[in-house]
Amino acid sequence: QVRLVESGGGLVQAGGSLKLSCEASGNIFNIYHMAWYRQAPGKQRELLANFNSDGRGNYADAVKGRFILSGTNAKMTVYLQMNSLKPEDTAVYYCNHNTGGYYPVDYWGQGTQVTVSS
Repeated sequence: QVRLVESGGGLVQAGGSLKLSCEASGNIFNIYHMAWYRQAPGKQRELLANFNSDGRGNYADAVKGRFILSGTNAKMTVYLQMNSLKPEDTAVYYCNHNTGGYYPVDYWGQGTQVTVSS
């Protein structure tokens, strides 16, 4: 089992910044199968950022150039630095861990609300 706990959401004005954190515990040994998703009201959950094989971030077009994925295995924590926020970034943000392998399992955090006012 893996437990994911997000923090750092809140209310921010357009153009502002927030930094989300996701701390993992349990049966997980590195952060590189972790990712950030978001879900806005009435929309499907969408992948925002994950790690490539070089440990760098891959980003959805909607957030490329504004969001930065990072993390540390020492703290088993991943971060999402969100800059130049827009009202359309308003959503619940979720941390994800996919186990990979033959029978992959997805673990999700409880989500953290981000609201961007115009």
